[in-house]
Amino acid sequence: MSSQGHGPESKPQDLSDVDAPTRAAILVEALPYIRKFVGRTVVVKFGGSAMADAALSHSFAADIVLLHAVGIRTVVVHGGGPQIGQLMEQMGKAPEFRDGLRVTDAETLDIARMVLGGRVNREIVSAINRHDHLAVGLSGEDAGLIVATQRDEALGYVGDVVAVNRRILDTLLDRDFIPVISTTAADVDGQALNINADSAAIAIAEALSAEKLIYLTDVPGVLTDVHDPASLISRLSAPRARLLIADGVISGGMIPKIEACLAAIAAGVGSAHVLDGRIAHVVLLELLTDAGVGTMLTRTDGGPA
Repeated sequence: MSSQGHGPESKPQDLSDVDAPTRAAILVEALPYIRKFVGRTVVVKFGGSAMADAALSHSFAADIVLLHAVGIRTVVVHGGGPQIGQLMEQMGKAPEFRDGLRVTDAETLDIARMVLGGRVNREIVSAINRHDHLAVGLSGEDAGLIVATQRDEALGYVGDVVAVNRRILDTLLDRDFIPVISTTAADVDGQALNINADSAAIAIAEALSAEKLIYLTDVPGVLTDVHDPASLISRLSAPRARLLIADGVISGGMIPKIEACLAAIAAGVGSAHVLDGRIAHVVLLELLTDAGVGTMLTRTDGGPA
């Protein structure tokens, strides 16, 4: 795998300049992966630059529809922290953070619910439905999908996932729909809570016994040298990932991403992937080609591909 030097300014490319034999070879290469994953569940956490860039959002939606078309059960989970921050700023409300977490009072919670469910979720659903009428927008509050508990009163209405009720997701997936889930939830008393999208994706992937959990980010994956895209580690076992964290090779903002992946595979997800969402059609490239383009984490070196 190689990031091919893609940076924040990379723009999606289409296949209009690819000749017919090359296109055919791409399809043939994808066939064994399609056979392997048909009927399996893939959970994709959508975020980063891909969410903010219209062209990248369009290519992401096309990827999701294609996965569905070949028989892969696909679920999309998203947050929307930057969008929440933007609306708060427009409303003259200053955000407050503690230990990297947004303090969520009642007004901020209302803003989060409005942005996540009313704006971001609708945009993703609309992008997918431009290709085919498959996407159904949900929040974790719908039908008790995600049950959470308040984390800390000092943080306000911020919650941690306690349980996922997979019944509504199975109902949609069994009827060939694509669930698109925004990450607000409710506690047992019905109080709405804002939850971390990465954590929600893990819980949903675990509940569905997902084959793969994919995180779209603004980084190529795990690099042994952050200045050298060619140092991308394409496959990483959980024990080695922990060693790289301890040795400082994995550092800074990459640590929580990798810890989320480790939590997912520890919970029984087949493998977790960190992909650069700035690359057009990155989900298809990772799942359905020999080369792949990101870092895949597995329980052991011989874990699922």
